[in-house]
Amino acid sequence: MGIALVTGATAGIGAEFARQLAAAGHNLVLVARDRKRLEDTAQNLRDRYGVTVEVLAADLLSAEGLAAVELRAGAREHPVDILVNNAGFGLRDSFEANTVAAESSLLELLVAVPMRLMHASLAQMLPRTHGTIINISSVAGFSPRGSYGAAKAWILSFSRWANIAYRPRGVRVTAVAPGFVRSEFHQRMQVRTANIPPFLWLDAERLVHLALIDVARGKAISIPTLRYKLLVFVLRLVPARFSAAGDLTPL
Repeated sequence: MGIALVTGATAGIGAEFARQLAAAGHNLVLVARDRKRLEDTAQNLRDRYGVTVEVLAADLLSAEGLAAVELRAGAREHPVDILVNNAGFGLRDSFEANTVAAESSLLELLVAVPMRLMHASLAQMLPRTHGTIINISSVAGFSPRGSYGAAKAWILSFSRWANIAYRPRGVRVTAVAPGFVRSEFHQRMQVRTANIPPFLWLDAERLVHLALIDVARGKAISIPTLRYKLLVFVLRLVPARFSAAGDLTPL
């Protein structure tokens, strides 16, 4: 079934992509910063699904860590067939309250890192006329939502173009745009989520299942569930000042 490389693979959406891809018979390369969590996740998947799992502990915001993952993504020996660009984080404070360093790190991880891993992967996928790239975006990319929304909008736009450019050459590119997902994301941001309506929450398992169906169909953009498709439709219609309203409250 080939090899899938997943960044941010020990929790939330990334861990669920790893699990479902392993269940489908794909061998894995798991990338995250915490080696112990990586090893535990990898062993669980080996035991449960009988697949081969490589572990690559790397900080994607360091030159050394990113270079190591780029090298594996572009390797022609035991090449990666599926790249899942999932690693990311959010900032709880407003743009002017954050440091420039924090804002730069956000854009580096959400824009520059997936761009570079895509570029590395295409170097071995295009000659083989085979490959799949999955970029995790967000419904935030459809509305003005600060630097996070802008970064996710870049992923949406770039993935649309890349799917047009590379699908005829055997490489599919899909941006997945989820909404609120039950994971560690908001806990790490240290923001309250009690004010988010229950119907807006998605389980990672269902999200990834629906996303992989869209990927198999070659869609450039995947917006899992009808509720979020309708929400995105509304966001495109209402004035920007309304779609930009509302922020998560810090703990």
